[in-house]
Amino acid sequence: MRVRGLAARAGGWSARHRWAAVGIWVLFVVLAMGIGSAAGRVNVDENDQLKGETHTAARIIDDAGIKEPAGETVLIQSKDGAAKATSDEFRTAVADVVKAVGDTGKVTGVTSPYDSHAISRDGRSALVQFDMRGEADTAFNRVQPVMDAVAGVQKAHGSLRIEEIGGASMTKQYKDAFGNDFKQAEYSAVPVALGILLIAFGALVAALLPVGLAITAIMATMGLMGLVSHVQAMSDTANSVMLLVGMAVGVDYCLFYLRREREERAAGRDAGTALRIAAATSGRAVIVSGVTVCVAMAGMLFTGLATFEAMGLASMMVVAVAMVGSVTVLPALLSLLGERVEKGRLPFLRRRQRRAPDSGSRFWTAVLRGVLAKPLLSVVVAVGALLAVAAPALGMKTQQLTLDQEFGNSLPMVQTYDHLNEAFPGGSEPAQVVVKAKDINAPEVRQALADFRKQAVSSGASRGPVDVKLHAAQNVAVVSVPLVGGSDMDQAVKSLDKLRDEVRPATLGKVEGVQAPVAGQVAGNHDFNDQLLGSVVPVFAFVVVFAFLLMLLSFRSLTVAITSILLNLLSVAAAYGILVAVFQHGWGASLVGAEGVGAIVTWLPLFLFVILFGLSMDYHVFVVSRIREARMRGRTTRDAIQHGVVTTAGVVTSAAVIMVAVFAIFGTLSMQSMKQMGVGLAAAVLIDATIIRGVLLPAVMALLGERNWYLPKWLHRLPDLTHDESPEPVAAAPAHGEGERLGV
Repeated sequence: MRVRGLAARAGGWSARHRWAAVGIWVLFVVLAMGIGSAAGRVNVDENDQLKGETHTAARIIDDAGIKEPAGETVLIQSKDGAAKATSDEFRTAVADVVKAVGDTGKVTGVTSPYDSHAISRDGRSALVQFDMRGEADTAFNRVQPVMDAVAGVQKAHGSLRIEEIGGASMTKQYKDAFGNDFKQAEYSAVPVALGILLIAFGALVAALLPVGLAITAIMATMGLMGLVSHVQAMSDTANSVMLLVGMAVGVDYCLFYLRREREERAAGRDAGTALRIAAATSGRAVIVSGVTVCVAMAGMLFTGLATFEAMGLASMMVVAVAMVGSVTVLPALLSLLGERVEKGRLPFLRRRQRRAPDSGSRFWTAVLRGVLAKPLLSVVVAVGALLAVAAPALGMKTQQLTLDQEFGNSLPMVQTYDHLNEAFPGGSEPAQVVVKAKDINAPEVRQALADFRKQAVSSGASRGPVDVKLHAAQNVAVVSVPLVGGSDMDQAVKSLDKLRDEVRPATLGKVEGVQAPVAGQVAGNHDFNDQLLGSVVPVFAFVVVFAFLLMLLSFRSLTVAITSILLNLLSVAAAYGILVAVFQHGWGASLVGAEGVGAIVTWLPLFLFVILFGLSMDYHVFVVSRIREARMRGRTTRDAIQHGVVTTAGVVTSAAVIMVAVFAIFGTLSMQSMKQMGVGLAAAVLIDATIIRGVLLPAVMALLGERNWYLPKWLHRLPDLTHDESPEPVAAAPAHGEGERLGV
């Protein structure tokens, strides 16, 4: 028998050289981990994440060799509003804070509010400011003793509010919360996936294979990320996305392959024939799907944002590794195990396994009967429902979530952040104007700095105090400007624009040779948003065009390629609508702990588009491949649709349940951005595996009939990437519908 296609040849070689295939895979995983560990890992430098003014300011500071320490602030505030900064009790508390933090030996430059005039206008709040010793990047590792000292002073002064906030303390609380969240997600994902696979296969060994493949693919990719990081820096976020995608596609690909092999053996074929059929069909679908996912992930490289580029590259690597493992080591393991793949069978699932191997799902058989009986009505109802779900997305509002939006009241620093912003608007996240001049002490430069300080307040962009820190040796000055608006991001951005577009040109902009980029947290978020929005069109165009071309080449059908893109876009739009309804409008938000967020985190829509467009192709390629296979073997198009959808329903449902469960775990995390990601992914996969693949796809294909396989003559010269769907001769059209045995 002549079997064509890369997947079929790879599967055949692995089955014949099974020990060699397994050994090569194990060696690859071990070498990847070892070499990656030895090479070390380069993480994304915050200064390189953005372009624009934020990047320019960071470069000036770095080139000047200025090492800005991690600044910390202790807010001392009257709880009832009675005590003022001039009272004896207040002064005693300030003195105690200054002494306590100084005695830790971890800080330097402790400044009393009575010296720095850091007292609120109403006189009821004051700030003790200091810097952490050592490198700013690692200050969070040393800040705990200081936080403990401040907590001790708070206990001694119950009538006052004494709270610490700053770069180091916020990073520590953030990392602790973020780390605990992801440990919970990581520890939950594997048992959840394994439990669902046990139900799907009814046997322990068969359930362990997909999980084992996914885990080894993730381990190998972790090592490869270390090597690649010397060319493209990686990030913690890239780790999380890689884990998420790796678990999803690793289990899916193995599931597709394994279910087809078991189905063929249950139909009476010998082990070798069953494996060849699985390699030529499901193996090929895995390759098409994997390449499509990689192309979609490559869209992230067009954003120009270092974090997105790291996520895209990490996702592409784990998908490629899982894809290669599925078509090489998996056939070898199935050949080695033989009937032993059924070991560890669960007794209560035996009865379900006795059903005819290609009888398919009873539920989906009933659904398909109705869909194919009235395909036009099914299309109208399904499209109408999805458009209704997608409608809220038209009013989508995106922004970088503030601290209180991200964490609610789950972390102590959120309340401190709010208290500080109420007393000193914008003081928690001031704009940083980095001024570079040929001579920073030149009279015209000093006068411009003084004018800038005055106009920053008089223009309404800031209420002060505006602080100027000179670095005379480097001819650099850093001006800190608390922005009006504080934690209200929309108002803070207006203040930032006023500072950049009005105050700066009227003062520092008039001095020749002076650079004055405006940076800081608000500016960084604003620049990030602008850069991300500018990359939306190129990313969308790249992903859609290349996915279309891959579908066209893989199925040699213009119709299939077009419908694939349209159905995927509809699925993504519905996911956007659910996100906006839940997290922006608050419909059902309490179910996921998301009250009061009011916006979608800026990076999520583009991220979801890329991830969902890639992952939804898994199901689409698998189902359409099975339909085309049945059509090529002599069934009518309608019969082929019925056969393809029903016989793949079990594996698609199992794969979707695993994906939804894993993604839903992220919806339980404390960070609102992670909740949004988890809920968006879970909702989209659920819609995709049910309404799209179970109703809309068969209804559309039934309406199109033989036009599903239309390819214009002028496209016949395209490369033929189709395959022999099975190493069997084409059979005549069946006379009895579904459930018949196909001749070998």
